Amino acid sequence: MKVHIQAIPIGDRSPLVLFAGPCVVEGRDITLRIAEAVKATAFKHGLPVVFKSSYRKANRTSGKSFSSLGMDEALKILSEVKERFEIPIITDIHTEAEASLAADVADVLQIPAFLCRQTDLLCAAGRTGKAVNIKKGQFLAPDDMKHAAAKVAECGNSRILLTERGTTFGYHNLVVDMRSLKIMSDLGYPVILDATHSVQLPGGDSSAMRSGGEPQFIFPIARAGVAAGCDGLFLEVHPDPSKALSDAGSQLPLALLDSLLGQVKQIDAIVKQFP
Repeated sequence: MKVHIQAIPIGDRSPLVLFAGPCVVEGRDITLRIAEAVKATAFKHGLPVVFKSSYRKANRTSGKSFSSLGMDEALKILSEVKERFEIPIITDIHTEAEASLAADVADVLQIPAFLCRQTDLLCAAGRTGKAVNIKKGQFLAPDDMKHAAAKVAECGNSRILLTERGTTFGYHNLVVDMRSLKIMSDLGYPVILDATHSVQLPGGDSSAMRSGGEPQFIFPIARAGVAAGCDGLFLEVHPDPSKALSDAGSQLPLALLDSLLGQVKQIDAIVKQFP
C-alpha cells in the first residue's frame, strides 16, 4: 500500500521518507531553526521530509519534567513551520479530544507506542481523515499491529503507517528486531523505523529522573533498518541533545544528520535495485 502525505508518497518502493525534528516544541526560535536545518539537509540528499515535533509530552518519567509550552502555543509554532518551510507536520496525540485540534495543523497524527491499543484514540485519529502513524508498543509483537491498524481502517481511514521503535528487553532496555519491519510490511502498510527512540533506556537515568539512552547506536540501527527495507526513517534531532527538554539521552545531534542521511540514502538506493 502507498500512503500520500501531501505530495509525498510513502511505501510501495517509493523513495525513503525522513520524519525528523526535536522531541518536543521547546520554543519558537529553536523549532524554526531546527526545521530550517532539517529541510535543507534532507533536500541536499534528495529525501522528502516530514517535520516531527510534539506539542505536548504526556508520557514523562517524572511529573516534574517539561511537558509543553501549552497546546495552543505549540500548535501555533508548528503551523508556522508548515507555512514558512512548506513541509508537512507529524505530531503526537494523547486523547480523543486532541485529535481534531491537532488535525487542524498536522498532516499526520501519531499514536504513541504506549497508547497503540487505545480503541477510542485510534478511531478519533482515523475519523479526522489525516494519515495516522501508529507506533508499535514496546510490549507488542509486530504481527499484533494488525489489530491496531484495523481499528483505524474500520473508522473509514486506510491512510495508515506503522512504526517500529524497539521492544522491551528486560529492565531499562530495548532491542530492535529487524524482522519486525518485514512482518509489519506484510500486513499491507508502509513501515517506518524510529532509530532514536529505539536507543532509549526507559527510566534508565534514575539520577536525573528521566530515560537514558545509547545514541552511539543510532547510526547502525538506522543503516540496518534501511537495509531491511523500511519505507521511512524517524529521527529526533536537536542542536544540543544534552540540553533538550525531552529525550536528552536519545536524540541525534543535528550536526550529524547530514552524515547519517548520506549513508542511508546510498543504502536505500541499493535496496531499491532488488525486486
